Amino acid sequence: QVQLVESGGGLVQAGGSLRLSCAAKGRTVSGYAMGWLRQAPGKELEFIAAISWSGGTKYYGDDVKGRFAISRDNAKNTVFLQMNSLKPEDTAVYSCAADLNPTAISRRSMQYWGQGTLVTVSS
Repeated sequence: QVQLVESGGGLVQAGGSLRLSCAAKGRTVSGYAMGWLRQAPGKELEFIAAISWSGGTKYYGDDVKGRFAISRDNAKNTVFLQMNSLKPEDTAVYSCAADLNPTAISRRSMQYWGQGTLVTVSS
């Protein structure tokens, strides 16, 4: 079983930046794509970003293209989400996900996901 543990959330002003981290624990995630999704109160789960095992392919949701960047460090079993130019509408619980297929993450049907970390953007 894979455990995904997110960190780095918090309160930030609009226009600011945050960097989220997600550490995979338990069995190896070797070969797995990893990614991020978010859910705001009263809204559906939204795909944010995904990255292939090699890091060579990245996918982004339309709302975050050009502002967010996903990366990973396979030696540390960790994936990151750098969030810049944050807006109040980015406020949500951000969850990490893992799946052998990165498109499964974009379809929100991933094999593993974490409990999430809260990001609050004030105006």
